[in-house]
Amino acid sequence: MRILTIFIAIFMSLSSGSIFSKDTTSQRNIDSLIITTSRVLLKRTLVPNSVNIVNKSKLEASANSALLPSLGREVPGLFVTQKGVTGFGVSEGSAGVVNIRGIGQGNKVLLMMDGQPQFAGIFGHALPDVYVASDAERVEVVRGPGSLIYGSNAAAGVINVITHRQMEEGVSLRGRFMFGSYNTQKYLLNSGFSKGKFSGFVSLNHDRTDGHRENSDFRITNGFIKTAYNFSKTFKLLADFSVAKTNSQNPGRADKPIYDNIIDILRGNASISLENSNGDFTGALKGFYGFGDHYINDGYFTGEQPRSMMFKSIDHNYGLMLYQSYSGLKGTTVTVGLDYKNWGGRASNVPIPTSSAIEVELVNKSVSEFAAYIVAQQELFSILSINAGIRYENNSVFGGEWVPQAGANLNIFKGTTVKYIFSKGFRSPNIREMYMFPPQNPNLLPERFFNNEISILQNFWGGRLTAEAAVFLITGENLIQFAIVDGKPRNINSGRVNNRGFELELRGRVTENFEISSNYSFLSMKNPVLAAPERMFNANIHYSPGKFKLSAGIQSIKNLYLSIAPVLEMESYTLLNASVSYSDKIKRLGYTLFIKGDNLTGAKYSINPGFPMPGAMVFAGVNLDI
Repeated sequence: MRILTIFIAIFMSLSSGSIFSKDTTSQRNIDSLIITTSRVLLKRTLVPNSVNIVNKSKLEASANSALLPSLGREVPGLFVTQKGVTGFGVSEGSAGVVNIRGIGQGNKVLLMMDGQPQFAGIFGHALPDVYVASDAERVEVVRGPGSLIYGSNAAAGVINVITHRQMEEGVSLRGRFMFGSYNTQKYLLNSGFSKGKFSGFVSLNHDRTDGHRENSDFRITNGFIKTAYNFSKTFKLLADFSVAKTNSQNPGRADKPIYDNIIDILRGNASISLENSNGDFTGALKGFYGFGDHYINDGYFTGEQPRSMMFKSIDHNYGLMLYQSYSGLKGTTVTVGLDYKNWGGRASNVPIPTSSAIEVELVNKSVSEFAAYIVAQQELFSILSINAGIRYENNSVFGGEWVPQAGANLNIFKGTTVKYIFSKGFRSPNIREMYMFPPQNPNLLPERFFNNEISILQNFWGGRLTAEAAVFLITGENLIQFAIVDGKPRNINSGRVNNRGFELELRGRVTENFEISSNYSFLSMKNPVLAAPERMFNANIHYSPGKFKLSAGIQSIKNLYLSIAPVLEMESYTLLNASVSYSDKIKRLGYTLFIKGDNLTGAKYSINPGFPMPGAMVFAGVNLDI
C-alpha cells in the first residue's frame, strides 16, 4: 500500500494545475484515435474498452530492439517475462510470456501486426523476438478480451503493432549502433521513400549478446519491408513482408545447467491488403501467410550423453479477413466482418547429422476456423455512447463458439468519461495440446473468459494531464490442465479463473520539455498463476533541456509467482533504469549520442524460476538520421 499512497500523493500534487505548462500541444492519448477495438478509427472516449496507446517516441526512448519490454512499463496490468540481457527464446526456460490482468500463459494475449494475428501454427504461442520497436509507428494495447473482433487467443487482451509507413515526400535514412555489457551489440538500418502515390519502408535489425551466464548467447536478425500505393482517394493497396532468424542457447537452471540446448528458428510473415475509404464506408480485404521453421536440440544434463535426435517443426498460419464499416447515419457506426484462418504444421524428431537414427513424425495436422461478426456503435445526445456486438466462430475440431460483447460510455462532464463493458474471450486448444506428446487430448474444448469492468477517464487542463482508473472482475472456465485419467496423463478442461483488481494511470506534461507518467495495478487471484505479480508500479520522467534528454524510470514488482506447486515461490524486486542523450546536426546529418543503464542498483531477482536476471548493465551508442 506504500506505493499506492505515493501514487495518490503524486496525483494530488499534480491536481493543483499551476505547475502545468500552458502548452496545448498534447500527446495525451485520452482523445487519440484507435482502430484495434472496432477496425475503424474511433475516439478513445467513445469505446468501452480499456486501451493504451504507446507511441513511437516511447518505444524509442528505451533504445531496445525488442518491443515488448517497453510495453511492460507503459501499460498498467501488463507484465512481460524476461530471462536475460536481450532475446526471449523458446522451449524450456523461454521468456516473452505476456500476462494482462493475470491471464496470458498459453497464448491468451493475441499479438498482431496491423490487425493480423501472429502465432506459431503448432504451439499456438507468439514469437516475441519477431516484434521490433523500429518497425512500429505505435502500439495499441486492449486490456481485456478482444475475441469479438479477433476470435481465438484474444482471451485476455490484444497487442496490435501498427507498423511504420513513410508519409513525408522524399527519402529518409536512419542507422543505430549500440554496444554494452556482456558484449551486447545492436545494429539498425532503415530507410523510407515516398513519391506521389507510392511509398515504401525497409528495415534491418541485428542483435547479439554473449549473455550474462555461460551458454546463454543469443543472435537475431530481423528484416521488414512495407509498401503502399494509393490508386485513388478511395482505394489503397498495401503489402508487407517480415522475417526473423534466431540462433540462441539455453543454459538451463542455475542449479541444474543444461548443455547443447541450441535453438535455430526462422520465422516470416507476408500480407497484402486492399483498403477502401470514401466517407460513409471504410473497410479492407486482407490476406496473410505466416510460417516458421524450428530446429531445437533439447540438450543434456551433467552425467548424460548428448542427444542423437533433435526437434524439427514446420508450421503455418494463414487466412483472409474482410470487413466493412458504415457511418452514414449521424452518430452510428456499424461494422460487419468475415474471417478465415488455417493453422497447423508438421513436427518430428530428426537425427542430428552424425546420428544413424530414423526420423519419427510427431504430428501433421491443421485446424481451420471461419467466423462472422457484427459490431454497432451509437452516440446519443453527445453524452452517451452504446457499443454492442456478437461473433460466431466455427472451429473444424470442436465446433461453434458465440462471443457477445456490450458496453457504454457516459461523458458526464467535460473531460470526464465513465465506461462499462462486458466482454467474452476464448482460446482454442492448439495442435500440441490436442495431438502432440502425452497428455494430448483431441476432444478438448476452448478456454472461456468473461470480463466485467468499470473505468473512468479524466482529462485535465486541455489534455496536459490525463488520469484513468479501472476496476475489473474476470472469471474463466474450461482452462486446459494436466491430470491423470485412468492412470494415464491427459489434458482436460478443468481449470477455473477468478481474478479481480484495479488499475491506475497518470500522464502529464509539466512543461514543454518535462513529461511524467506512472501507473499502478493491483491483482487478486483466487487461483494464482505464474508470471502474474499481485502489485506493479511504474514511474517514468523525461526531461529535454535544449539538445540534451534525460530519462529515468522505476519499476516495482511485488509478489510475482515463480512457482505454485509443489512449493509456492514468489519474487519481489525494484528496478531503476536511466538514460542520457545529446542530439545535434551536421548539415543534413542528424546524430544522437546516448548512454543508458538498466537495473542500476544491481537488484538480484528472477522472473523464471532458476534463471537469475543480470545485474547492473550499461550501454552506449549513436543514432544517425538523414
